[in-house]
Amino acid sequence: MPTPLVSVLLPVYNAEPYLAAALESILRQDYERLEIIAIDDGSTDGSIEILRRYQKADDRISIVSRENRGLIATLNEGLALAQGDLIARMDADDIAYPSRLSRQVAVFAQQPQCAICGSGIDTLIGDRIVRGTADPLHRLCSLRILSMFFTIFIHSTVVYNRKVIPENVLRYDPRYVHAEDFDLFRRITDRFPATMIEDSLITYRIHNGSVSNRHKRQMRRTHLAIVTENLEQEALAVAPGTLCDLGEAVTEDTVRRAAEYILALEDRVATQPAETRPSYEGGTLNLFYFIYQLIGDEQRPELTHEFLTRTRKWAHIRRREKYGLLAGAYAPRLSLISIAATRRLDALSRYLQSVPAAAVLPRYHMS
Repeated sequence: MPTPLVSVLLPVYNAEPYLAAALESILRQDYERLEIIAIDDGSTDGSIEILRRYQKADDRISIVSRENRGLIATLNEGLALAQGDLIARMDADDIAYPSRLSRQVAVFAQQPQCAICGSGIDTLIGDRIVRGTADPLHRLCSLRILSMFFTIFIHSTVVYNRKVIPENVLRYDPRYVHAEDFDLFRRITDRFPATMIEDSLITYRIHNGSVSNRHKRQMRRTHLAIVTENLEQEALAVAPGTLCDLGEAVTEDTVRRAAEYILALEDRVATQPAETRPSYEGGTLNLFYFIYQLIGDEQRPELTHEFLTRTRKWAHIRRREKYGLLAGAYAPRLSLISIAATRRLDALSRYLQSVPAAAVLPRYHMS
C-alpha cells in the first residue's frame, strides 16, 4: 500500500507564544510524508515571522498570509489547498505527540472505509500536563448517535479521509460559528464510519486566549441549536425552541423548561430499540451535563438547584458540588462561597495529578 500524504491544516491567528511548539511537534513526527498548510488569518503579532523562519528550514510548510476572514473561512481555504488523501487538523496552540500521525495513518490502513479518526488528549495548563483518561462512551456506544448530542472529538485530534468523504461534505458550514466542528462531525458520522483512538495523541493547551474560552457563550448557543436540529431529525425533539431559548438567556423560565425537556427526552429515549438505547442514554446524559455546566457558569446557584431538583439528577453530580448547591435555594451567597472553595480544591487536585510539561515534552519550545 502506498504511503499516503498527510496534509496538516494549521490555522494561525495571533499564536506567537505557542506556535513554535505546535510546528515543531508536527515537523518531528515519526511519520514524515506530510505537508503543513499554515494559513495566517491576519495575525497582528509575530506569528508570520515564526512561520517564515520554520519554512526556511523545512520546505514541507506552505504559508498563506492574508487579511482576517475568521476560522471557518480559513479552514475551508485550507481544505481546498490540501493535496493529501488524509487531512489532519492541528491548532496553533496545541502539541502533537511524535507518533500522532503514524498511529492515525495506521488506522486508515486497517480500516480503509473509515472516514474520520480522533484521539484522546492530555491537557496542558501553564507548565503542567494533566494526563487524559479514556471516555468509555466512545468504546461502548455508537459514535453516530453520540455525535447528535455533543462534539465527539477534540477538533485538533481529527484526521479526515478524503477517499471516503465527498468534497461537498468535507466543508465547514459558516452558519455554525464556533461550533463548526460539531456540525461537521455529525454530518460525517451520520453517513460514514468513524473511529476513536483512546490514547492521548495531542496535548491540548488551556489558556484564556483560546477560541473556546473567548467565544464560550456563542459556542454554547450554536451547540444547543445543533442538538435541537439533530433531535428533530430523529423525531426525538419534545419542545421546539427550548434549548435555543436557554442558550439565549438563563432564567427561571428557561431553566424550568430545560429540565422538563430532559425528562421528556429521557422518556422518548426509553422507547428506543435495546441495541441503540444505551447510546441515546449516554448522549442524553451528556446533554444534561452540558446544560448543568451552562447554568452553573451563570453563578446563580438557585437556578442550578432548580435544574437538579426538577431533573432529579442530584445523584449524578459530585458529592462536593452537591454540598455547595444544596444551599442554593435559600442561601445563594453561602452556596457561591462553597462553590468557589470547590473550584479551588479542583484546581489543587488537578495540580497534584499533573506532571511537569518539560518531563513530557522536553524537545519542544514551550513558549
